[in-house]
Amino acid sequence: MCSHLIPGAAAQARPSAGARPGHVVAAHPEQGWALLCDGTIVFDDSGELLPDGRVVAPHRVSSAGLAVAA
Repeated sequence: MCSHLIPGAAAQARPSAGARPGHVVAAHPEQGWALLCDGTIVFDDSGELLPDGRVVAPHRVSSAGLAVAA
């Protein structure tokens, strides 16, 4: 583990602008996930599994929020 570990409840909402996110130490794009140096597993759908077992649901954007090219 490294010093990027996010303490307590702040981890559930993701780090603030001042916090340094962990870096990828193992990537498996063929399986859709990556392991960060702080022990967090990040999935391609933007969901996360934190080192303490908590789950962060995917952050999906509604189609209304997407730009449309003309």
